Amino acid sequence: MDQQQSPRPVRPGAESTVCSHCGEVAEGARPTWTCSVENHTRHYFCEACARANLRAIESRLDSAWW
Repeated sequence: MDQQQSPRPVRPGAESTVCSHCGEVAEGARPTWTCSVENHTRHYFCEACARANLRAIESRLDSAWW
Protein backbone atom coordinates (compact mmCIF):
# COMPACT_ATOMS: atom_id res chain seq x y z
CA MET A 1 0.00 0.00 0.00
CA ASP A 2 1.14 3.49 -0.81
CA GLN A 3 0.36 5.83 2.05
CA GLN A 4 0.67 9.54 1.57
CA GLN A 5 2.27 11.42 4.39
CA SER A 6 0.12 14.33 5.46
CA PRO A 7 2.10 17.42 6.44
CA ARG A 8 2.45 17.64 10.18
CA PRO A 9 1.82 20.97 11.86
CA VAL A 10 4.84 22.61 13.41
CA ARG A 11 4.82 21.80 17.09
CA PRO A 12 7.13 23.54 19.47
CA GLY A 13 9.49 21.06 21.06
CA ALA A 14 12.41 21.31 23.40
CA GLU A 15 14.53 22.83 20.61
CA SER A 16 11.99 25.36 19.35
CA THR A 17 10.53 28.57 20.71
CA VAL A 18 7.23 30.26 19.83
CA CYS A 19 6.78 34.03 19.80
CA SER A 20 4.13 34.93 22.38
CA HIS A 21 2.90 37.80 20.23
CA CYS A 22 2.73 36.59 16.61
CA GLY A 23 3.23 32.82 16.93
CA GLU A 24 6.39 32.57 14.83
CA VAL A 25 8.33 29.37 15.55
CA ALA A 26 12.13 29.43 15.83
CA GLU A 27 14.12 26.23 15.60
CA GLY A 28 17.46 26.12 17.40
CA ALA A 29 19.34 29.16 18.66
CA ARG A 30 17.52 32.50 18.65
CA PRO A 31 20.03 35.15 19.77
CA THR A 32 17.95 38.10 18.53
CA TRP A 33 14.77 37.15 20.40
CA THR A 34 13.67 38.81 23.65
CA CYS A 35 12.58 37.02 26.80
CA SER A 36 10.22 38.65 29.28
CA VAL A 37 8.92 37.30 32.59
CA GLU A 38 5.31 38.30 33.23
CA ASN A 39 3.36 36.96 36.20
CA HIS A 40 6.09 34.36 36.84
CA THR A 41 5.84 33.04 33.24
CA ARG A 42 8.48 33.37 30.52
CA HIS A 43 7.35 34.92 27.25
CA TYR A 44 9.56 34.94 24.16
CA PHE A 45 9.22 37.54 21.40
CA CYS A 46 10.68 37.31 17.91
CA GLU A 47 12.94 40.07 16.62
CA ALA A 48 10.13 41.77 14.65
CA CYS A 49 7.70 41.88 17.60
CA ALA A 50 10.43 42.97 20.01
CA ARG A 51 11.46 45.83 17.70
CA ALA A 52 7.87 46.93 17.14
CA ASN A 53 7.16 47.05 20.89
CA LEU A 54 10.57 48.04 22.27
CA ARG A 55 9.32 51.01 24.32
CA ALA A 56 6.59 48.94 25.97
CA ILE A 57 9.09 46.18 26.76
CA GLU A 58 11.59 48.63 28.24
CA SER A 59 8.79 50.21 30.28
CA ARG A 60 8.07 46.73 31.67
CA LEU A 61 4.48 46.73 30.40
CA ASP A 62 2.90 43.27 30.16
CA SER A 63 2.46 42.02 26.61
CA ALA A 64 -1.33 42.02 27.09
CA TRP A 65 -1.09 45.84 27.20
CA TRP A 66 0.53 46.13 23.79
